[in-house]
Amino acid sequence: MKILCLLGSPRPKGNSSILAHRFCETAKGLGAKVRIFSLNKLEYRGCQACLACKKKLESCALNDDLARVLEEVRTCDVLVLATPIYYGEVSSQMKAFIDRTFSFLKPDYVSNPRPSRLDPGKRLVFIITQGQPDELQFDDVFPRYDAFFRWYGFEAGELIRVCGVMDPGDVEAHREALELAEATARKVCSGGER
Repeated sequence: MKILCLLGSPRPKGNSSILAHRFCETAKGLGAKVRIFSLNKLEYRGCQACLACKKKLESCALNDDLARVLEEVRTCDVLVLATPIYYGEVSSQMKAFIDRTFSFLKPDYVSNPRPSRLDPGKRLVFIITQGQPDELQFDDVFPRYDAFFRWYGFEAGELIRVCGVMDPGDVEAHREALELAEATARKVCSGGER
């Protein structure tokens, strides 16, 4: 099993990154091959709305650090997206990556019953942390992006979410969240059902 993990936090030891590393270490222990990219360390631009990926190319036209990440998505079995919530949304680093996944859609994606260029059956794990303790705040983030990735042929995603963690390392006090990261890795690696 090949797992690709993208860290969307600008903090190397941020809360979402801690959970992602816990997930990845558990998966490695179960024999998965894991590749981790910290998006904040890469140099890339957001989608340029050039539509080259619909008119003349099968992939994004931009040749920057994100090109190899997008290629890794094509070949992975599991995609882990780990992000803090900033101003009610995924981090800008993660949002720019997600916008670039537009290149995974075929030119006729609006009418095509199989709109994705990706092989179906990939699994998505979304890790979200937020300083806001109210769980009702920003609870629309995961369903929105899960729907986009289902469009790409991903199975329904797994969510690991922790609220009320503002400072780096706060998530360490949330034992249930760390255990959920481990349990989700075991479930995904075993091919377990939701």
